[in-house]
Amino acid sequence: MNGFSMPKTGPIAVGASEQGERTPTESIYEQIRHDILAGTLKANERLKISELAKRHNSSTNPVREALQQLRGEGLVLFAQNQGARVRAIDMDYVRDVAEVGYLLEPYLMELFVETASAEDIAELDRIQSEIEALNFADKVRHTALNNAFHETMYARHYNRVAFDAWKQHREIMGAISTRIPIALGRQEAILREHRAIIDAAARQDVAGAQEALRRHIGDAGRHLVNQLRVEQSREPRSHG
Repeated sequence: MNGFSMPKTGPIAVGASEQGERTPTESIYEQIRHDILAGTLKANERLKISELAKRHNSSTNPVREALQQLRGEGLVLFAQNQGARVRAIDMDYVRDVAEVGYLLEPYLMELFVETASAEDIAELDRIQSEIEALNFADKVRHTALNNAFHETMYARHYNRVAFDAWKQHREIMGAISTRIPIALGRQEAILREHRAIIDAAARQDVAGAQEALRRHIGDAGRHLVNQLRVEQSREPRSHG
């Protein structure tokens, strides 16, 4: 794939459903998925249904259904006579998820750049100004603003399947990102890259905006993988 290459070696968003309140199963599924992606539930950790039900103040059936859904996504592994366990969130997995954004987001952005009004550009500028004023002092708030920046460009797209896929992708990347700090150099790059996107969109330069976005996504993916590599190098190694 042009422009985005992640290393193969070594182990390596947001809000309520638009359809209204979540069902109990969906809520438990989302919480367990977040705990896996964020590292609260560790790689290869056993997932005992009774313990998860107690933790989430639930009966066992919604937990069992959630684990089956996560099995379908590859985040939970089942082994005969061993039950469910957590899939390791390694660098290959993160690379693959990041590449989804690299392919999907420029497609979603194209319609926005072609049809953006002065008010649309002003809204992007307003969100970006908040991001710059916050200056990464509050990671949760930064993540919410960053999600809003991107969603402003994609939410109007007619292809709701693609938009919903992006939303799920964003939730996954956001959960993984909670594990790591944003390096100072990456912070500065985020601000520059967002401004480059806004400037190209204001000119209705589709190719320029897409190129700035690809650079932004590619750099973000590489940063996440590299930070995860550093994190994992610090983890104690098993000798058994």
